Amino acid sequence: MSDIRSIDQRGRSSASDRAVVVGAGIGGLTAALDLAAQGIAVTVVEKALAPGGKMRLAESQGRFIDAGPTVLTMRWVFEDLFAAAGTSLDAHLTLHRAEVLARHAWVDGSRLDLFADPDRSEEAIGRFAGAEDARAFRRFRDEAAQVYACLEGPFIKAARPSLAGLLAGARLRDLWRIQPFATLAGLLARRFGDPRLRQLFGRYATYCGSSPYQSPATLMLVAHVEQEGVWLVEGGMHRLAAALAALAEMRGVAFRYGAEVASVTVANGRAAGVTLIGGERLDAGAVIVNADAAAVAQGQFGPAAAQAVPRAAPAHRSLSAMTWAVTTRANGFPLDRHNVFFASDPRAEFRAIFGEGRMPAEPTVYVCAQDRGAATADHAGPERLLLLINAPPDGDRRTYEPAEVERCRQNTLTLLARSGLTLEPATASVATPTDFNQMFPGTGGALYGRASHGWQASFQRPGCRTKVLGLYLAGGSAHPGPGVPMAALSGRMAASCLIADLVSTSRSRRTAMSGGTSTASATTAGTG
Repeated sequence: MSDIRSIDQRGRSSASDRAVVVGAGIGGLTAALDLAAQGIAVTVVEKALAPGGKMRLAESQGRFIDAGPTVLTMRWVFEDLFAAAGTSLDAHLTLHRAEVLARHAWVDGSRLDLFADPDRSEEAIGRFAGAEDARAFRRFRDEAAQVYACLEGPFIKAARPSLAGLLAGARLRDLWRIQPFATLAGLLARRFGDPRLRQLFGRYATYCGSSPYQSPATLMLVAHVEQEGVWLVEGGMHRLAAALAALAEMRGVAFRYGAEVASVTVANGRAAGVTLIGGERLDAGAVIVNADAAAVAQGQFGPAAAQAVPRAAPAHRSLSAMTWAVTTRANGFPLDRHNVFFASDPRAEFRAIFGEGRMPAEPTVYVCAQDRGAATADHAGPERLLLLINAPPDGDRRTYEPAEVERCRQNTLTLLARSGLTLEPATASVATPTDFNQMFPGTGGALYGRASHGWQASFQRPGCRTKVLGLYLAGGSAHPGPGVPMAALSGRMAASCLIADLVSTSRSRRTAMSGGTSTASATTAGTG
């Protein structure tokens, strides 16, 4: 980004020189930090009392537990971000590379660890499933790397990707090789003989809130992303949000916590600020909304903003979840930091959620043991655990009553016990799709925006620009998609587009003042 501070040589600050960022999630924080680094006055308005958004904390027995994202990948995204702000990631956070990516368990008693060292993973798979599947894993990793290389430039890093742009940026042979029309489950069935490995790698679809039976095979790129490094943030993932907010404040960003936006103000066809609950108005030349695009489209930020974003049907929503944050003793199973306990019938699990709109009778359970690191040891005392099972995104259509929550808890504990893990009774902080819909209105509790079902789904996520000039989107529901690094990239894309549009508008104004006709440039036109 070029420094825009020279645009207004008079040194005066007006509303048109300011930006409002709605929401202090990762996308909003990265956008605010980039804008501030370029000399733009920024105010971040957040209805919660602390930054983080979905990167939230839950309390259990006086201890705080990461109750949102629990893993950091694509470290380079944050190294680039901190460098652009004139500092370094290591100056603000301590990261440890996980030697064990995840520990996986099945109800038949089998267990498989995947490692940061791919050779160790290959050896473990050989012992687990045989030499042929070990060789298949090596080929699978190579394929995943090819997919990532093919998509990184023309898709992941592109502010508004299109199929035409992807075709222009990659050879047709390369595109065909990544099998965009195959499903992830279908590809895995052809690659691996052991159904447990198909189930394990099929879980990559859930990282973007989707079913492996409906998602494109290109999601295998997650295997490459993980192989590039899974990082543990010392002190917990929420430290990342806190560090970004603190750095943004140091760079001059103003934060308004406990302040909720009632509407985005639109005047003369462009965003002109926001109005808070209670009537206070914050004028600005541009607004970045770091909230789910569905909330904007449904009118959560006013009728004018609602016209700026295409509305998606509830059937396109991604997974929600039911979570328990608890401090308890874990017995019988050697937990690592990240653990997955698989249901015996994955098809039944996804059919229940996406096909029938109900909680699965036997869920796959993710357990994040947050007091454990790369070197796993048995913990005799109480430890902090986050338990998560996938759920339908219907929190706006029904309330999850205590009896149903208890039934899901019992199903979860039964699955864990069948795999060898027992937890001592303890009071947990629970979140259901109903709760997530209250935290993130307009979503039904969907945590990843639009589900990545079908080869076109990734192109149907909204980009950072909208149909209203000066109004931009950031967050996991916008391009390039969900996940901590992707949300960070979305915020940087929104900031970059805002700055490009501001520069273009300034040039147009200067041309008009010189006697020309001022017209909107291509970069200021909303792309939807």
